[in-house]
Amino acid sequence: MSNISRYRLVCTLTFGDIYGQIIVWLIVIFLSLASSMALMGASRPIYALATVGLILVLTLPFLLFAFVTTLLNHIELAAVDSASSKSNASSSSNVSSQRPAQAAG
Repeated sequence: MSNISRYRLVCTLTFGDIYGQIIVWLIVIFLSLASSMALMGASRPIYALATVGLILVLTLPFLLFAFVTTLLNHIELAAVDSASSKSNASSSSNVSSQRPAQAAG
């Protein structure tokens, strides 16, 4: 059990890593809305709502899969050297030794 304390999880995910996925999904959403607006003028507007619903239902699992796999690819197990782990153990608060999350920019 003491070997687990020698490692820490590090997430290196930045907004730039998922930016392309968001842009592609927004394009898909806007195209589905454009097709539904085109079908809305037809005699049966229920097809327009069915088109948007079908596109959302079919694309959402792929979007979630892309996000989750991108996140899992950016989680690393980093080894902590014994000198820094001893100083962290002696400190009263581990929160003060952590870096805050920052946006990529």
